[in-house]
Amino acid sequence: MNTKLLPILIAILLLSNSLKAQKLSDSIINYGIEKTFPAKRYGWGWSQAILLKAIYNKYHGSNGADKEKYFDYIKTSMDLNYTKANGTTPNDIVSGLGMAFLAEKTKEEKYKQKALAIYNDYQHIIKTKNGGVSHRANIAQLWDDTVYMLAQYFFEMYKLTGDTKYLDDFMEQYTIHKKVLADKKTGFWVHGWNEEQREYDDSCCQIGWDMNPERKNHEFWGRGNGWILMTLADALSIVPKTSPYYPILKADLVKMTSNLPALQNKQTGHWYQLPIHPTDSLNFQESSCTAMFAYTILKGINLHILPANTFMPVVKKAYEGLRMYSLRPEGSQYLVPTRICIGTCIGDKNYYYHRKIVEGNDFGIGIFSMFMQAYEERVKNSD
Repeated sequence: MNTKLLPILIAILLLSNSLKAQKLSDSIINYGIEKTFPAKRYGWGWSQAILLKAIYNKYHGSNGADKEKYFDYIKTSMDLNYTKANGTTPNDIVSGLGMAFLAEKTKEEKYKQKALAIYNDYQHIIKTKNGGVSHRANIAQLWDDTVYMLAQYFFEMYKLTGDTKYLDDFMEQYTIHKKVLADKKTGFWVHGWNEEQREYDDSCCQIGWDMNPERKNHEFWGRGNGWILMTLADALSIVPKTSPYYPILKADLVKMTSNLPALQNKQTGHWYQLPIHPTDSLNFQESSCTAMFAYTILKGINLHILPANTFMPVVKKAYEGLRMYSLRPEGSQYLVPTRICIGTCIGDKNYYYHRKIVEGNDFGIGIFSMFMQAYEERVKNSD
């Protein structure tokens, strides 16, 4: 064992004992709710929407006071943002899952009207010639992130209304993005494609990432593929098995996850910033994509799509690895996710290798909590 990790491991064990019945997912999500991102600070955008999605998941997996706490977070954050809530970009649309959720639970017309207004905004977003929704507002580009951001809103609108047009919209965008971004051999997705023959400086992407005949970058970024994998896992939990979409989504999940066990670090359970280059000296083990991959695999097992005897050891290794190497205690109540790649745009291999590593951010808390909750529920149901 790495002796530098010993104090951290002891602290986590002590924290676990002091919390008694509290789960790791509770310790993580409570850090977000109570310490860093309370509902009164909710910002309408993608990163805090991932925390919102995790709180939504916790609501559905809780009872009593906890359930009320999670509901209050969603309601407070949506009420505070009601006037500025919009769907003018995919990164704005994802927060709309909160409005659709409240419309279903409260039956209040104002939430339904706002959720529908977001859909109206969606219909006016700039599109590429093949019908893909642009990730950026000022230039027609397709990014893998977009698929997840749209999907969470579409799935909640389908649950609210029962209208299959929202599943149709999801599948249309998934198919368009997949055709441009997915690698036929591995199933992994590159990060982005620019339809337009001009440079565009968004102050985040590496200039010139699209200066090649295909107008796209050629790296399979970890968290970018995590967005696609989590989308597939969530879709297969919602799309009816009788739908013609189901076998397509199922096949894609099977294909993408088939590559993951061999790419996992056998000692730490983590995957890498660029998963297919685990031996590159500049590459690093990245926790958010690790949680996303493990979440997807676990959901695939639960849905009887992936064989448990093959994939459950992979999930357990990721769980223990994240617990050991990518969580630190904060006081006596909280666990803070670490080793998270900062919000990232598009570039070449060197660009991804030199992204900053952060801890305790909103989307990291959300992603960790979603996986930890799913793992805890699996263990509980196996007892």
